[in-house]
Amino acid sequence: MARQTKKQKLALEIIERLKKEYPDAGCTLDYDQAWKLLVSVRLAAQCTDARVNVVVEKLYEKYPDVASLAAAAPEDIEAIVKPCGLGRSKARDISACMKILQEEYDGKVPDDFQKLLALPGVGRKSANLIMGDVFGQPAIVTDTHCIRLVNRMGLVDGIKDPKKVEMELWKLIPPEEGSDFCHRLVYHGRDVCTARTTPHCDRCCVADICKKAGV
Repeated sequence: MARQTKKQKLALEIIERLKKEYPDAGCTLDYDQAWKLLVSVRLAAQCTDARVNVVVEKLYEKYPDVASLAAAAPEDIEAIVKPCGLGRSKARDISACMKILQEEYDGKVPDDFQKLLALPGVGRKSANLIMGDVFGQPAIVTDTHCIRLVNRMGLVDGIKDPKKVEMELWKLIPPEEGSDFCHRLVYHGRDVCTARTTPHCDRCCVADICKKAGV
């Protein structure tokens, strides 16, 4: 059995502490079907999950399934999703994505990472989220909270590129822990290890082992 590195040991300790702090942490986007998560994660780019959860209610009232959303004109989708920002590009991607699901996948979301990546508007972060939350597969979702926190904690060293951070974390995080770990980083990043204000290191559960605590 390979000997654990210092970073691997640190990662395991952080995972356990965050589990105790946020035992029920999950995706903060509301959805009850895979295609809805696909839509919501596209809308969440440069927008809060809370706002997305409100906006999609109206969207799904008008377009309750993949077929109806695929048949909708992009400008009609844009009129509803505009409050999420970047309405035109998001509406265009959602329209194209739903058309592909309807025409090529019988209205279903594919359970294959590369097929997800090939969908309009779907990047690695979105594909990992779908793989982890919908299909229960190993996943590392490198959103802004994840990137900020793992750098501060010392799991990665000054890496800001999402794919590079993801590749580094695959070396440290047990596959079965990745999806939940990233969700917990979101909760911790919003409540404690914040971006726009001074981090609340005084009430952080990993402060004593964090590289940047108190800095």
